Amino acid sequence: MAHKFEIYRDKAGEYRVRFKYNSEVMFSTEGYTSKASAQNAIDSIKKNGPEAPVEDNS
Repeated sequence: MAHKFEIYRDKAGEYRVRFKYNSEVMFSTEGYTSKASAQNAIDSIKKNGPEAPVEDNS
């Protein structure tokens, strides 16, 4: 699969989510204290992301 979400623990022990496309990190989230909160972030991105507007500030 060319793209995926990953949940991982950072050096501070918090859970974070990163989105990878072709092994390149496209974005990562803030730290969460629970794995369930990290999963909720993924679910929110999947639900709300397709409808999000594009803001061009160039």
